[in-house]
Amino acid sequence: MTKIKNIVFLLVCVIVIVVIGMNYQEIIDKFERFFTNERVPVVMESNGYDRKYNYLLINQVDDYIPENYDDLVNIYYSILNQGWDKFTFYCSPDYDSCLDDVATLSNNNDLLSSINDFISPYNSYSTIKTAYDETGEITVKVQHVYNSNEITQIDSDIDKIIAEQTNEQMSDRDKIQALHDYIINNTKYDSKKANEEDSPYDSARIQGVLYDHYAICSGYTDIMAIMLDKMGIPNFKVSSSNHVWNAVYLDGKWYHLDLTWDDPVTTTGKDLLEHNYFLISTEELHKQDKENNTSSDDENNHNFNQNIYLEFKTN
Repeated sequence: MTKIKNIVFLLVCVIVIVVIGMNYQEIIDKFERFFTNERVPVVMESNGYDRKYNYLLINQVDDYIPENYDDLVNIYYSILNQGWDKFTFYCSPDYDSCLDDVATLSNNNDLLSSINDFISPYNSYSTIKTAYDETGEITVKVQHVYNSNEITQIDSDIDKIIAEQTNEQMSDRDKIQALHDYIINNTKYDSKKANEEDSPYDSARIQGVLYDHYAICSGYTDIMAIMLDKMGIPNFKVSSSNHVWNAVYLDGKWYHLDLTWDDPVTTTGKDLLEHNYFLISTEELHKQDKENNTSSDDENNHNFNQNIYLEFKTN
């Protein structure tokens, strides 16, 4: 019996040693924080798809210890912009309402979705979850829309399209139009997916455009956003209640660019290529909606919140 106890004890010791070895750095970090009362976030490198410019609503930060609600919003944006799958940070000791604000922000799906519009589609989330405790430790976990293997293939194919459709002699506007036209000429609007019916196509993502040649608004918008990023043209996505399109910064101004509405569905099935929503102002955008007989209650129109997309409020 004693021999069996010794064997069990030895096995337990081995398991404990293995667990400690696997989590050595985390355990050391927790002990250091406990004894020194210093809790400093471990900041990693970005995945390379982060945007280097700031927006009027949100900014990339270097300091991940929030002092107020605005800091929290910027930290969430920065986590997404860097492409991190998981990140832990800590409330400032002087920020009394920190955990209440974390609870509010982490449950504000409208705001989180708006933050998602300002990052590269490669870093956009499909789910984002927040865990926190009474010590002020906050951990954000992100499930991305595109995984690394998908991005490798997509990125290579987009590079080929840009090389084939544009050249250095073209202006940025001409490059955007060439890519706009290419996408529309090679893609049909997936009406089934849009109507929440069964569809065989991955039309809500870039793959729908590249490989299925069917897309809904998010697919059109994502691929154009990646192309704009690759050309170094500032951009973001704009969302209304049930629609999304691109915002593009060109010649010192922000413009709307909606490939979905420039690829209309016809009753005859005939393919059309239009430029009614190609690099237009907000005034022109609403004028086009009026001409297309869409009301402000139409869930697919361009009735967006200018208090979120501030670039158009100050344009």
